[in-house]
Amino acid sequence: MDMMESLQTERENRRKELQCKLYPLDTLKHYEFVVICSRYRDKWILSKHKKRTTWETQGGHIEAGETPLSAAKRELFEESGISDAEIYPVCDYLGYDSKGSANGVVFLAAVHSLGKMPESEMKEIGFFDELPPDLTYPNVSPVFYREAWKLLPLKQ
Repeated sequence: MDMMESLQTERENRRKELQCKLYPLDTLKHYEFVVICSRYRDKWILSKHKKRTTWETQGGHIEAGETPLSAAKRELFEESGISDAEIYPVCDYLGYDSKGSANGVVFLAAVHSLGKMPESEMKEIGFFDELPPDLTYPNVSPVFYREAWKLLPLKQ
């Protein structure tokens, strides 16, 4: 195995190992990431990365000068093409594995209409009644979606 394959395998293992702990909104500070659980016409929307065969939420790093909400709007568009959505904060989370941890915010996106997928690291989006078994982050995505699900009666 060459250096690149070794690094890729380590990243895949970290994604599978990742755990999380949820907190009420505004409990944690110094947020680094956002996660968006997106819902359209009673289906969950997940994205598939060009380099992976698994499904994942939209989300990513909060860039310098961004609020968690502005990062969530940007990531939602970059990874799904969605710009017509109401976005609600759900909870704070601590994501951790054996190498470290980071704080983030989970959002729920109530999607009104779909847009054209921009050129990005994602190759496609999929629509699901429930989460598929082949998740990029199998230990944390179900936790985030269960929490987002609690807001749905209020947002539909």
